[in-house]
Amino acid sequence: MPVANYIYIILFISISLFLIRFIFFKKNKPVSFFAEALKNENSGFFEEAVINYENALNEENKSRFQNSSFKNKITEKLNILHTNIEYNNSFHLTR
Repeated sequence: MPVANYIYIILFISISLFLIRFIFFKKNKPVSFFAEALKNENSGFFEEAVINYENALNEENKSRFQNSSFKNKITEKLNILHTNIEYNNSFHLTR
């Protein structure tokens, strides 16, 4: 067999494996919730960010391989956001 046939076979196998990986292994749910929460937090939508952080924490608790540092980061963000929301709610100026 010529060398070109081996190159075509290797190329076909690598493309097939890439497509299988792309189709079956989706993006990590807790990470996507965390990224969405960061966007909401930076935009100033703190209530939506809290909901997304709680969803990320729930999904991380459901996952088979739990990352304790990721869970700690989420809980710290939740504590800070709850404190910030309470502060904003108590600081309303009335006329």
